[in-house]
Amino acid sequence: MTAAAPLPVAARTVVLVEGVSDRAAVLAAARGQGRDLTAEGVHVVAMGGATAVRRHLARVTAGPPGVRVRGLYDLAEEGFFRRALGAADGQDLTAAGFFACVADLEEELIRAVGTAGVEAVVREHSEARALATFRRQPAQCGRRPEAQLHRFLGTTSGRKARYARALVEHLDPPAVPAPLRRLLACT
Repeated sequence: MTAAAPLPVAARTVVLVEGVSDRAAVLAAARGQGRDLTAEGVHVVAMGGATAVRRHLARVTAGPPGVRVRGLYDLAEEGFFRRALGAADGQDLTAAGFFACVADLEEELIRAVGTAGVEAVVREHSEARALATFRRQPAQCGRRPEAQLHRFLGTTSGRKARYARALVEHLDPPAVPAPLRRLLACT
């Protein structure tokens, strides 16, 4: 579903995520639980960034009544979500069904899979050579392996979404990062 598309008539729940990689991870995690979100009436919307949350919330609330809204966001972007939801400072957004990733979902996935696991997934995708070349770049020398992997995932168009899905698929469902597990539990 694109940002301009109307909500599907069968929407029971709309999940707002910042980007396409977050959407890919949510869908992969749901599949890992044996769930078909579309069949359940759950629609995952990549908003194109946290600053669009107010606009997307307005679309949902202007649509059919009774549609629940849930979300996943980066902790650094919490202010946008807090303002859009009308939440007071210090109010727990999880009560509204919105869950924060510490840095971002990619960082959560790298931590959950582990450096060796991410490197194995990179090898499975035939990009070990590209990763080795990337790590030799002067800007990457001296950086922690996790930071290198995080940056590597965002260097090519489509790579973040491809690896978000692959990293989730690499994990057993109970090992999926907590914000993602909690989001799916309330959809």
